[in-house]
Amino acid sequence: MSQHIQSAEQDFEQALEHFVKDLKNLRTNRASAGLVEDLRVQAYDSNMDLKSVASITTPDARTIQIEPWDKNLVKEIEKAITASGLGINPKIAGTVIHLNLPPMTEENRKELVKVINQKSELARIAVRNIREETRGKIMQDEKAKVITEDERFSLLEQLDKSVAKANEKIQSEADEKEKEVTTI
Repeated sequence: MSQHIQSAEQDFEQALEHFVKDLKNLRTNRASAGLVEDLRVQAYDSNMDLKSVASITTPDARTIQIEPWDKNLVKEIEKAITASGLGINPKIAGTVIHLNLPPMTEENRKELVKVINQKSELARIAVRNIREETRGKIMQDEKAKVITEDERFSLLEQLDKSVAKANEKIQSEADEKEKEVTTI
């Protein structure tokens, strides 16, 4: 397998990982630590992920519980959650922060499905851009007589198969998340 194809497949994997991470941060019917774990919190004179400064649990389907390891960070975590735009008001009980997720409305679900489709389209565009870049490198190699015309056809065929596989994974992840959002 060509180094160009291997490099493209690694880039496809990175695009897919980024897409999956984006989907993880979307709210569904169930409380999920993924919703808040990447929030940035001002702690120890730097910006840190919430998961780096607190334990995050989901005691039930509608509640996220955050318990900072350093009790002095409660106010900073509260600020980060309020500023995040999640639309959830934190409730503080001593040193524990509770986030109660309100039930999703049909309108929220439809909006989330639109967001999922937008994010999946962005992921497909990233895959397409990687494909075009790799395709250009293969063509340059042929012009520079590094590879033959037959090798170029073979490499382009491998590239198309890799692109199809990446797009299938993106669609599968999007469908799974959409099912999760629309299930009541």
